[in-house]
Amino acid sequence: MDLGLKGRVAVVAGSSQGLGRAIADALAAEGVDLVINSRSAEKLAAVKREIADATGARVEAVACDLTATDGGTELVAAAEEAFGRIDILVTNTGGPPAGMFEEHSQQVWRDAIAQNFESVVNLVRAVLPGMKERRWGRIVNVTSISVKQPVNGLILSNAIRAGVTGFAKTISNEVAPYNITVNNVLPGYTRTERLVHLAEANSEREGRTIEEVYEGWAVEIPMGRLGEPPELGAVAAFLCSEQASYVTGQSVAVDGGWIKGLL
Repeated sequence: MDLGLKGRVAVVAGSSQGLGRAIADALAAEGVDLVINSRSAEKLAAVKREIADATGARVEAVACDLTATDGGTELVAAAEEAFGRIDILVTNTGGPPAGMFEEHSQQVWRDAIAQNFESVVNLVRAVLPGMKERRWGRIVNVTSISVKQPVNGLILSNAIRAGVTGFAKTISNEVAPYNITVNNVLPGYTRTERLVHLAEANSEREGRTIEEVYEGWAVEIPMGRLGEPPELGAVAAFLCSEQASYVTGQSVAVDGGWIKGLL
Protein backbone atom coordinates (compact mmCIF):
# COMPACT_ATOMS: atom_id res chain seq x y z
CA MET A 1 0.00 0.00 0.00
CA ASP A 2 1.26 3.46 -0.93
CA LEU A 3 0.63 5.61 2.14
CA GLY A 4 0.70 8.81 0.08
CA LEU A 5 3.42 10.38 2.19
CA LYS A 6 6.21 10.96 -0.32
CA GLY A 7 7.50 14.50 0.03
CA ARG A 8 5.83 15.17 3.36
CA VAL A 9 7.90 16.55 6.26
CA ALA A 10 7.86 14.91 9.68
CA VAL A 11 9.31 15.81 13.05
CA VAL A 12 9.87 12.71 15.18
CA ALA A 13 10.80 13.43 18.79
CA GLY A 14 12.92 11.03 20.79
CA SER A 15 14.06 9.27 17.64
CA SER A 16 17.68 8.32 18.31
CA GLN A 17 16.63 4.86 19.51
CA GLY A 18 13.71 2.61 20.42
CA LEU A 19 10.18 3.35 19.28
CA GLY A 20 10.96 6.84 17.99
CA ARG A 21 13.71 5.43 15.79
CA ALA A 22 11.34 2.73 14.49
CA ILE A 23 8.76 5.36 13.54
CA ALA A 24 11.42 7.48 11.84
CA ASP A 25 12.56 4.43 9.86
CA ALA A 26 9.00 3.65 8.76
CA LEU A 27 8.29 7.21 7.63
CA ALA A 28 11.60 7.53 5.80
CA ALA A 29 10.83 4.31 3.91
CA GLU A 30 7.65 6.03 2.66
CA GLY A 31 9.63 8.97 1.23
CA VAL A 32 9.09 11.38 4.10
CA ASP A 33 11.67 14.09 4.81
CA LEU A 34 12.66 13.79 8.46
CA VAL A 35 13.72 15.91 11.38
CA ILE A 36 14.95 13.59 14.11
CA ASN A 37 15.51 14.64 17.70
CA SER A 38 16.98 13.63 21.02
CA ARG A 39 19.26 15.19 23.60
CA SER A 40 22.36 13.43 22.23
CA ALA A 41 23.94 15.06 19.19
CA GLU A 42 26.33 12.13 18.84
CA LYS A 43 23.59 9.51 18.68
CA LEU A 44 21.56 11.63 16.28
CA ALA A 45 24.47 12.04 13.88
CA ALA A 46 24.82 8.26 13.60
CA VAL A 47 21.08 7.71 13.16
CA LYS A 48 20.90 10.45 10.53
CA ARG A 49 23.55 8.70 8.44
CA GLU A 50 21.94 5.28 8.86
CA ILE A 51 18.45 6.41 7.83
CA ALA A 52 19.69 8.49 4.90
CA ASP A 53 21.89 5.66 3.62
CA ALA A 54 19.11 3.06 3.97
CA THR A 55 16.25 5.05 2.44
CA GLY A 56 17.64 8.04 0.55
CA ALA A 57 15.45 10.32 2.66
CA ARG A 58 16.51 13.84 3.52
CA VAL A 59 17.22 13.88 7.25
CA GLU A 60 18.03 16.72 9.61
CA ALA A 61 19.09 16.15 13.22
CA VAL A 62 18.21 18.58 16.00
CA ALA A 63 19.60 17.93 19.48
CA CYS A 64 17.57 19.68 22.17
CA ASP A 65 15.87 18.96 25.48
CA LEU A 66 12.09 18.92 25.09
CA THR A 67 11.59 19.25 28.85
CA ALA A 68 13.00 22.77 28.64
CA THR A 69 10.41 25.54 28.30
CA ASP A 70 11.60 26.46 24.80
CA GLY A 71 12.59 22.96 23.70
CA GLY A 72 9.52 22.44 21.52
CA THR A 73 9.76 25.80 19.80
CA GLU A 74 13.48 25.25 19.20
CA LEU A 75 12.84 21.91 17.49
CA VAL A 76 9.96 23.21 15.38
CA ALA A 77 11.87 26.34 14.34
CA ALA A 78 14.83 24.24 13.23
CA ALA A 79 12.55 21.92 11.24
CA GLU A 80 10.81 24.82 9.51
CA GLU A 81 14.17 26.37 8.67
CA ALA A 82 15.37 23.09 7.16
CA PHE A 83 12.27 22.14 5.16
CA GLY A 84 9.94 25.14 5.18
CA ARG A 85 7.02 23.38 6.87
CA ILE A 86 5.95 20.52 9.14
CA ASP A 87 3.22 18.14 7.97
CA ILE A 88 3.62 15.40 10.58
CA LEU A 89 4.47 15.56 14.27
CA VAL A 90 5.29 12.48 16.31
CA THR A 91 5.63 13.22 20.02
CA ASN A 92 7.70 10.74 21.96
CA THR A 93 9.82 10.90 25.10
CA GLY A 94 11.35 8.38 27.43
CA GLY A 95 9.03 6.98 30.05
CA PRO A 96 9.11 8.29 33.63
CA PRO A 97 10.73 6.27 36.41
CA ALA A 98 9.06 3.10 37.60
CA GLY A 99 7.98 2.77 41.21
CA MET A 100 5.13 2.98 43.70
CA PHE A 101 3.46 6.25 44.72
CA GLU A 102 5.36 6.80 47.95
CA GLU A 103 8.71 6.24 46.24
CA HIS A 104 8.39 9.42 44.16
CA SER A 105 9.07 12.90 45.49
CA GLN A 106 7.23 16.02 44.40
CA GLN A 107 10.19 16.92 42.19
CA VAL A 108 10.07 13.55 40.45
CA TRP A 109 6.40 14.20 39.64
CA ARG A 110 7.24 17.66 38.30
CA ASP A 111 10.02 16.28 36.12
CA ALA A 112 7.77 13.53 34.77
CA ILE A 113 5.00 16.01 33.93
CA ALA A 114 7.50 18.23 32.10
CA GLN A 115 8.89 15.29 30.17
CA ASN A 116 5.75 13.38 29.30
CA PHE A 117 2.95 15.95 29.27
CA GLU A 118 4.22 19.50 28.87
CA SER A 119 6.59 18.50 26.06
CA VAL A 120 3.60 17.19 24.08
CA VAL A 121 1.57 20.35 24.67
CA ASN A 122 4.48 22.59 23.69
CA LEU A 123 5.19 20.71 20.46
CA VAL A 124 1.54 20.65 19.42
CA ARG A 125 1.19 24.35 20.15
CA ALA A 126 4.21 25.07 17.95
CA VAL A 127 3.11 23.05 14.89
CA LEU A 128 -0.63 23.75 14.80
CA PRO A 129 -0.59 27.24 13.23
CA GLY A 130 1.25 26.00 10.14
CA MET A 131 -0.87 22.86 9.82
CA LYS A 132 -4.08 24.89 10.09
CA GLU A 133 -2.87 27.37 7.49
CA ARG A 134 -2.09 24.54 5.03
CA ARG A 135 -5.22 22.63 6.10
CA TRP A 136 -3.37 19.33 6.47
CA GLY A 137 -1.59 17.69 9.35
CA ARG A 138 -0.98 14.51 11.27
CA ILE A 139 -0.13 14.36 14.97
CA VAL A 140 0.71 11.02 16.57
CA ASN A 141 1.57 10.71 20.25
CA VAL A 142 3.45 7.69 21.56
CA THR A 143 1.86 6.95 24.93
CA SER A 144 1.35 3.55 26.60
CA ILE A 145 -1.02 0.65 27.17
CA SER A 146 -1.27 2.05 30.70
CA VAL A 147 -3.85 4.61 29.52
CA LYS A 148 -6.34 1.78 29.00
CA GLN A 149 -5.16 -0.66 31.66
CA PRO A 150 -2.87 0.73 34.37
CA VAL A 151 0.37 -1.17 34.90
CA ASN A 152 1.45 -2.04 38.44
CA GLY A 153 4.51 -0.10 39.57
CA LEU A 154 4.12 2.62 36.91
CA ILE A 155 2.03 5.22 38.70
CA LEU A 156 3.77 8.14 36.96
CA SER A 157 3.12 6.74 33.49
CA ASN A 158 -0.40 5.62 34.40
CA ALA A 159 -1.37 9.11 35.53
CA ILE A 160 0.50 11.39 33.15
CA ARG A 161 -0.04 9.53 29.90
CA ALA A 162 -3.76 9.44 30.64
CA GLY A 163 -3.57 13.23 30.71
CA VAL A 164 -1.98 13.23 27.26
CA THR A 165 -4.85 11.06 26.02
CA GLY A 166 -7.44 13.54 27.29
CA PHE A 167 -5.51 16.42 25.75
CA ALA A 168 -5.20 14.64 22.40
CA LYS A 169 -8.88 13.74 22.22
CA THR A 170 -9.93 17.30 22.93
CA ILE A 171 -7.49 18.80 20.43
CA SER A 172 -8.54 16.28 17.77
CA ASN A 173 -12.08 17.66 17.84
CA GLU A 174 -10.88 21.26 17.65
CA VAL A 175 -8.62 20.78 14.61
CA ALA A 176 -10.60 18.20 12.64
CA PRO A 177 -12.19 20.89 10.40
CA TYR A 178 -8.68 21.75 9.19
CA ASN A 179 -8.00 18.18 7.96
CA ILE A 180 -5.64 17.60 10.88
CA THR A 181 -5.82 14.28 12.68
CA VAL A 182 -4.59 13.60 16.21
CA ASN A 183 -4.10 10.02 17.38
CA ASN A 184 -2.13 8.03 19.94
CA VAL A 185 -0.24 4.76 19.59
CA LEU A 186 -0.06 2.63 22.71
CA PRO A 187 2.98 0.38 22.79
CA GLY A 188 2.72 -2.76 24.84
CA TYR A 189 5.71 -4.71 26.14
CA THR A 190 8.15 -4.02 23.32
CA ARG A 191 11.86 -4.82 23.10
CA THR A 192 13.36 -1.40 23.72
CA GLU A 193 15.87 0.13 26.11
CA ARG A 194 12.93 1.31 28.21
CA LEU A 195 11.77 -2.27 28.70
CA VAL A 196 15.21 -3.25 29.96
CA HIS A 197 14.99 -0.56 32.65
CA LEU A 198 11.49 -1.68 33.65
CA ALA A 199 12.65 -5.29 33.85
CA GLU A 200 15.55 -4.27 36.10
CA ALA A 201 13.24 -2.27 38.38
CA ASN A 202 10.72 -5.12 38.62
CA SER A 203 13.50 -7.63 39.23
CA GLU A 204 14.82 -5.64 42.18
CA ARG A 205 11.39 -4.93 43.64
CA GLU A 206 10.00 -8.46 43.25
CA GLY A 207 13.13 -10.51 43.90
CA ARG A 208 12.99 -12.26 40.52
CA THR A 209 15.60 -12.56 37.81
CA ILE A 210 15.30 -10.31 34.77
CA GLU A 211 14.61 -13.35 32.59
CA GLU A 212 11.76 -14.33 34.90
CA VAL A 213 10.33 -10.83 34.54
CA TYR A 214 10.40 -11.11 30.74
CA GLU A 215 8.78 -14.53 30.89
CA GLY A 216 6.07 -13.19 33.19
CA TRP A 217 5.20 -10.45 30.71
CA ALA A 218 5.12 -12.88 27.78
CA VAL A 219 2.69 -15.14 29.64
CA GLU A 220 0.26 -12.20 30.00
CA ILE A 221 0.30 -11.52 26.26
CA PRO A 222 -2.06 -13.63 24.12
CA MET A 223 0.51 -13.71 21.31
CA GLY A 224 3.01 -15.17 23.77
CA ARG A 225 5.87 -12.83 22.92
CA LEU A 226 7.15 -9.30 23.30
CA GLY A 227 6.64 -6.77 20.54
CA GLU A 228 9.30 -5.47 18.18
CA PRO A 229 9.73 -1.71 17.52
CA PRO A 230 9.07 -1.91 13.73
CA GLU A 231 5.61 -3.33 14.47
CA LEU A 232 4.67 -0.11 16.24
CA GLY A 233 6.49 1.98 13.65
CA ALA A 234 4.28 0.59 10.89
CA VAL A 235 1.07 1.45 12.76
CA ALA A 236 2.28 4.98 13.46
CA ALA A 237 3.18 5.46 9.79
CA PHE A 238 -0.31 4.37 8.75
CA LEU A 239 -1.88 6.90 11.12
CA CYS A 240 0.16 9.57 9.35
CA SER A 241 -1.05 8.46 5.92
CA GLU A 242 -3.61 9.76 3.46
CA GLN A 243 -5.52 6.51 3.94
CA ALA A 244 -6.00 7.31 7.65
CA SER A 245 -7.60 10.69 6.91
CA TYR A 246 -10.86 9.71 8.66
CA VAL A 247 -9.18 8.31 11.78
CA THR A 248 -8.80 10.85 14.57
CA GLY A 249 -9.05 11.05 18.34
CA GLN A 250 -8.15 7.39 18.68
CA SER A 251 -5.76 5.46 20.90
CA VAL A 252 -4.49 2.43 19.00
CA ALA A 253 -2.85 -0.32 21.06
CA VAL A 254 0.04 -2.31 19.61
CA ASP A 255 0.23 -4.83 22.41
CA GLY A 256 -0.26 -8.39 21.15
CA GLY A 257 -3.65 -8.45 22.87
CA TRP A 258 -2.42 -7.57 26.39
CA ILE A 259 -5.20 -5.08 27.15
CA LYS A 260 -8.22 -6.98 28.45
CA GLY A 261 -10.89 -4.32 27.87
CA LEU A 262 -13.21 -4.02 24.87
CA LEU A 263 -12.32 -0.42 23.97
